[in-house]
Amino acid sequence: MQVVVDLNRCQSYGQCVFAAPEVFWFRGAESLEYDHVPDAESGRAVERAALACPVQAITLGRVTEANAAEARC
Repeated sequence: MQVVVDLNRCQSYGQCVFAAPEVFWFRGAESLEYDHVPDAESGRAVERAALACPVQAITLGRVTEANAAEARC
């Protein structure tokens, strides 16, 4: 699974952090950071986080070899 957060849309409500703290976290007061390609075990939590986002800033997709290598950079 690939995770993309539209940081221009994100309002730092933190619902994703509560739903999947191993994937989403805050650096400082309001700067959201996240794992772009979380492990498979986090899948359900990430899906819940995307559904919980009040501004729908989280997009989930499939990982291919090309975008997995790009996410690691």
